[in-house]
Amino acid sequence: MTTQYWLVKSEPETYAWTDFVRDGKTAWTGVRNNAARLHLKAMHPGDKVLFYESMTTKAVVGTAEVTRAAFPDDTADEPGWIAVELKAGPALAKPVTLTAIKADPALAAMTLLRISRLSVQPVKRAEYDRILKLGR
Repeated sequence: MTTQYWLVKSEPETYAWTDFVRDGKTAWTGVRNNAARLHLKAMHPGDKVLFYESMTTKAVVGTAEVTRAAFPDDTADEPGWIAVELKAGPALAKPVTLTAIKADPALAAMTLLRISRLSVQPVKRAEYDRILKLGR
């Protein structure tokens, strides 16, 4: 199976990068958007993930890996919502801000810039690699 690439967004006040690093891994629960749910369903163990802190930070701050495919989200009040398990990976040496992403022509087509509110979104391999390069 081919590795896929994703971006997940979290508000630092709710679940920050530092919380994720402390925990080591987490069930990515609480997603209540149908498009984001479809992306969660498409995730497989080994897929690579960018961790984006929204609201105040507005930057990709680290990486993660999918360790468990879709399973029922036990935080949901109704059936059908799912979660995946993510394992924290390395932090970026420097956060890649939304401003930097918008300014980079190689990232102009990122879903993040077109559908900014989507909390789980696909990323092209070239975009993933470019973000990592900018974060060195």
